[in-house]
Amino acid sequence: MKCRLVAAPAILLAVNIAGTTAFLSNTRALSPTRPMTARKAVALGLDDEISRWAKEAGYGDVTSSKPNGSSGWASFKRVSLSEGPDLFVKSSGRSCKDMFEGEALGLQAMFECNRGEDGLRIPEVFHCGDLPDGKGSFLIMEYLNLRGRGDDRALGRAVAKMHLAAPTAEAGNPTKSFGFPMDNTIGGTLQKNALSSGGGTDEWVKFYSEKRMGYQLDLAGDSYCSKFWDDKIAPRLGALFEGLDVQPSLLHGDLWSGNIGSADGEPSVFDPAVYWGHHEAEWGMSWCASLGAGFWTGYREVIPEDDGFYDREPLYLAYHYMNHYNLFGGGYLSSARQELEKVARNLDKQGA
Repeated sequence: MKCRLVAAPAILLAVNIAGTTAFLSNTRALSPTRPMTARKAVALGLDDEISRWAKEAGYGDVTSSKPNGSSGWASFKRVSLSEGPDLFVKSSGRSCKDMFEGEALGLQAMFECNRGEDGLRIPEVFHCGDLPDGKGSFLIMEYLNLRGRGDDRALGRAVAKMHLAAPTAEAGNPTKSFGFPMDNTIGGTLQKNALSSGGGTDEWVKFYSEKRMGYQLDLAGDSYCSKFWDDKIAPRLGALFEGLDVQPSLLHGDLWSGNIGSADGEPSVFDPAVYWGHHEAEWGMSWCASLGAGFWTGYREVIPEDDGFYDREPLYLAYHYMNHYNLFGGGYLSSARQELEKVARNLDKQGA
């Protein structure tokens, strides 16, 4: 099925380059909703909004709506309809722009990059928006019958297929740049995605320095890490990529074991923090992703390991450890420091 957003008034996005207009417009133009009076809108809660949307989309009535768990950032429901697919509904107390628009567009991009055989099973997105009372937002998508990981080799090959997918307007990247058409979230943290000026190693180093590590370091406010990055790493970071031509790959962005499963026997990933980046950056959460030998066999059958992979690995781990510190505090700061110190030692080893 084609990934689509059925009710688009919720997704009115500012486009930071003209070339992404087609991608964002595709999410707007599918099924406009009727305006509601202010009094009626205030009376509607999440269940009312789901019921209204289902009827307008031609899916009949809601026959069942049950809690289906939660995370630190959202609550989940499974909803059954009289004439439509089962739904997975996420809700949050934050606005749709802050919480779900980026995820919806990320899932659409992932769907586009997993077309055909042997790709990842990505849930179809139907609608996202703010609650009329202004007290939260929601995201409606296809309910997947998720199970455990399944075939790790197939998962590895499917992730590699997504990483090799061409950047296109349909996947939000007509200019073959790093980043994404809009900011999104990594956990509960804003993830800045302003698109770079095209691809290539120099642009990636700049993007990662400013939009990834630089932003997380500013949030953390740890003087040791910030000074260490500015003095010991950032001025010579490009040396870690010597000989590589880094081009943008679509990344899930938050690939840990809790976001990996299978649906009807097909490998599936969900809850993304999507952007276009260096494919190796996908492994920044490998410390809690349980990526075993089967996974790496499948992945490396499609994308061989580049020289210097293990020298760059702590660079990408540091970003996610720093984000975890910004979210949860505690010992994650020490882990981030250790990874940054490894990066500096690897640069020293290269004589940079």
